[in-house]
Amino acid sequence: MSPDTPTGKLLIFTAPSGAGKTTIVRHLLKHFGQLAFSVSATNRPMRPGEEDGVAYYFLSDEEFADRIAAGDFVEYEEVYPGRFYGTLHAELHRLWAQDKVIVFDIEVKGATNLKKFYPEQSTAVFVAPPSPEILFQRLRDRNTESEADLKVRIERAEEELAYLNSFDRVLLNDDLDTALAQAEMLVREMLEV
Repeated sequence: MSPDTPTGKLLIFTAPSGAGKTTIVRHLLKHFGQLAFSVSATNRPMRPGEEDGVAYYFLSDEEFADRIAAGDFVEYEEVYPGRFYGTLHAELHRLWAQDKVIVFDIEVKGATNLKKFYPEQSTAVFVAPPSPEILFQRLRDRNTESEADLKVRIERAEEELAYLNSFDRVLLNDDLDTALAQAEMLVREMLEV
């Protein structure tokens, strides 16, 4: 089977950092056994509590570049200066071999590329914050980045919000319980098709 042979469904959740996509994806994975999480590869350093192959496949800069050159990625993106993230063909085939619907928690450009690569098999959902101001405040409240890194994240979030209507569905994360219920409904619809 060639790396680009489509074999299963994809459920892509995307949003600017801080919009709540990870919370929604984790909830869905707990409640639907048919779903499996696509672990992305990155060249960023591992954070405390993270595990290779669970949070991400952590690669060195050289390994990431070698995998790009070898054509191992379905998509990859330099999300922040010098920080790459991508989806490996091998990861998709590993999960499809288990008859899973693959769920992504991915940045906006990567989601766009996945949707282009698998247009018929994927449902792409943009998780929208109630407002840009609330999103930026959520990012500030995390206290996980330096001021300079936070500034880069906010600038990127502003850019990503412009993609709001580029996906199959928009899921407003104004009230978390409502957003989770709507996400569950979307998954049930997808699994019935």
